Amino acid sequence: MADVHLSQVTKRFGKVLAMDQISLAVHSGEVVALLGPSGCGKTTTMRTIAGLETPNAGNIYIAQHDMQGIPSHKRAVGMVFQDYALFPHLSIQDNIAFGLKMRKVASTTVRSRVHDVLKLVHLADLPGIEQRYPHQLSGGQRQRVALARSLVTAPQVLLLDEPFGALDKKLRESMQVEVRLLQQQLGITTIFVTHDQEEALTLADRIAVMRDGRIEQMGTPHEVYESPRSRFVADFIGVSNFFSGNVEAEYEGGLLLRTVHGMPIWFKPPLRQPLAVGDTVQLALRPEKVTMLPCDDTAMPYAPFATVQHIVYLGTVTHYYTRTMQGEEIIIYAQNQDMGHRSPVAVGDVMSLSWKPEHLLVLEAD
Repeated sequence: MADVHLSQVTKRFGKVLAMDQISLAVHSGEVVALLGPSGCGKTTTMRTIAGLETPNAGNIYIAQHDMQGIPSHKRAVGMVFQDYALFPHLSIQDNIAFGLKMRKVASTTVRSRVHDVLKLVHLADLPGIEQRYPHQLSGGQRQRVALARSLVTAPQVLLLDEPFGALDKKLRESMQVEVRLLQQQLGITTIFVTHDQEEALTLADRIAVMRDGRIEQMGTPHEVYESPRSRFVADFIGVSNFFSGNVEAEYEGGLLLRTVHGMPIWFKPPLRQPLAVGDTVQLALRPEKVTMLPCDDTAMPYAPFATVQHIVYLGTVTHYYTRTMQGEEIIIYAQNQDMGHRSPVAVGDVMSLSWKPEHLLVLEAD
């Protein structure tokens, strides 16, 4: 069953089309990421679900109830904003209890539920935390308070709008894991907005990649990373090498592509997308799928030779920026493992590049 269902939802701001007939179903207990660049419509989508924006067309259902005309405070959602939106003049206890008091919950119940939710977000052990004010807390503590405030009313759906954007990298990664574990513990349906691809891959059961007010592709993290449908998705989630050209001939059960720079590439087209000689094709290849070998050790037909132009060492992995003899630029990500007696690769070295044909992704035209 879908806890959240959007059907052909459209939202305009003047001439700007922020949501273009978006349909989306988020299942009970699922975590869905709305991922995309600034201006793609992801925050508008979340605000529309929360009732903070009114759509121009389409329907929104929460727990199978039509939300048309239902104000934000009467929807079974809790929301954490990017800047946390804590009331600076209220204590932590009053910040968390705000939603309960708006619902006329008895004061004894309020105190009990505030204490319970502080334990849930690992803040209950801090002495006097209830009487402190937001400015007296660290960024991570404020983030936990905002999360506690959204959970204290026991919402059916949790909405997170760039919730970790204000945290430093190490704390952000720690909080991502913590929130994911909390979500699994509660089993609460969660939708979060992010422009950070790693955050989406870390937290989400499914990712909706958005572009220009539409969902470009939706699937599991594995699906959208390993099988992107378009250049936009392949380029936005991770890094890809792109090759464009025309199919020149059939070759050993596959096809031979001649890129615009003249480099031949042998690939096997997917069954879902039949191709013929003369067709224009765009291919994508992830950097971690490419292997560099000595020039006398080619491992595939038409293996290109490339000169190493730049090397970036990143501890566990090294990025190699190369240019083939035909002028194609290819990035390689290599794990830093024991190289044995092999000499390290250096700038200026000419290497043979290799990959498996199934790792070449045939992209749909944008």
